[in-house]
Amino acid sequence: MSNNKRIAKNALLLYVRMIFMMVVSLYTSRVVLKVLGVEDFGIYNVVGGVITLFGFLNGAMASSTQRYITFELGKGDAHQLLKVFQTSVNIHLLVALCILFLGETVGLWFFYEKMMIPSSRLLSAFWVYQFSIFTMMIMIASVPYNAVIIAHERMSAFAYISVLEVLLKLGMVYLLFFTRTDKLIIYAALLFLMQLLVRVIYGYYCGRHFEESHYKWGWDGRLFKEMLCFGGWNLWGGFASVLFSQGLNILLNLFFGPTVNAARGIAVQVQGAVNQFSINFQTAMNPQITKSYAAGDYTYMYSLIFRSSKFTFLMLAILSFPILLETELVLNLWLETVPSYTVVFVRLMLCITIIDAMAGAFMVSAQATGNIRVYQSVVGSILLFIVPVSYFVLKLGGDPWSVFVVHLCICILAFVVRLFIICFMIHLSIYDYFIQVLFRCFGVLCMAVPLPLFLLILFPNTLMYGIIICLVSILMMVFSSYFIGLTVIEREFVNGKILSFLKIRKNDKYSR
Repeated sequence: MSNNKRIAKNALLLYVRMIFMMVVSLYTSRVVLKVLGVEDFGIYNVVGGVITLFGFLNGAMASSTQRYITFELGKGDAHQLLKVFQTSVNIHLLVALCILFLGETVGLWFFYEKMMIPSSRLLSAFWVYQFSIFTMMIMIASVPYNAVIIAHERMSAFAYISVLEVLLKLGMVYLLFFTRTDKLIIYAALLFLMQLLVRVIYGYYCGRHFEESHYKWGWDGRLFKEMLCFGGWNLWGGFASVLFSQGLNILLNLFFGPTVNAARGIAVQVQGAVNQFSINFQTAMNPQITKSYAAGDYTYMYSLIFRSSKFTFLMLAILSFPILLETELVLNLWLETVPSYTVVFVRLMLCITIIDAMAGAFMVSAQATGNIRVYQSVVGSILLFIVPVSYFVLKLGGDPWSVFVVHLCICILAFVVRLFIICFMIHLSIYDYFIQVLFRCFGVLCMAVPLPLFLLILFPNTLMYGIIICLVSILMMVFSSYFIGLTVIEREFVNGKILSFLKIRKNDKYSR
């Protein structure tokens, strides 16, 4: 199978997974909010966020593991691949112990001394915190196995296990209706048990299909040091990402209380659902970027970067634009109770998501080179400004949504810096990126936005007109993406896939 066909097949599998997961996850969030209530939902988001704050350790080493396993697969060195897997398991066990230590010391101090939690819910929040620590440890232990599946591009297994995970979560949420004990504690405990089961399934699948995933104790000091050094710079970038994300969550808690955290939690749920479009596409494409660099095929690598950025923008724009126009309608249809500020939070988070997602290929390309010191140190330092600037704005009397405006502005700056750094690192042409990606994306917006925006101003705010505006916005985005966003060769590829699909459907019809 050719690389392009493999990417298309894997992306399709991941999109089927994503659509199912998105529907189930959004419905699950609705049920969780209803069962727990706004206050407990906000408490879970902010308390669990403290553990996520330490999760940057795992994120840093996960990127290192993914890069090294994929790189060795690209080189075809089975012996070195086994050593990389063994070393990655050792590293992640060490990371899990570090998070346990930090969570039970620094994290616990912050929990009792700094967080705004109603005294009547303090005990429940404590147990949520403890279960969150062990849930995070289980997720860390799964990283090397996830990395092996993705590196081998076995997206079908990845999709099936993920679908099982969201179904388990939905079933788990419905169990909350039948419990008479504290629902917040039970919810956290069930999440832990679910992650434990998923971890066992990942390990079982990898053990049956990939030789290198049969873990045996082994120690390679040179490789351990090399992966730790690589992960060290990822650590800085991961620390910055987690700090501004959970830092903003904590700032909102300190200034406005858990109700605003609930609004942010809903916005993050929407962001996560939309972001799955880019994550799935990039998950299918990222191994090819790393493998093409390992094989020395830089021309193909450049084309993958252009496609990744452009297609990510087009897919997210098609999905996000109707939500941006009719955010209030979408939230009212989804939730029974919409917390204050949720509408503006969702709109700003979607804009941030699109810009960040377009830069996803930059990070993978930097990791493929093995030299990420400059990229991570510069970009991470820029992102760290989000929290102090937001704190300053809130101290001056800013509204809750002002922190997302700060985030958006710094996100745009970080995108520009990322582009210049990666162009210097791999000799990518800025002019080519501008013409093939940014110019086409801007053209799509210029063509797609005016008509739906005019209809939004013209029509009254009703359900029927809201649905019409959403449909028109989707059609305009699809039409603009096809004729302006795609090149002639890309349009021919899409046409061929559509014709093949229609031909298959026609043959199936006659065969019956």
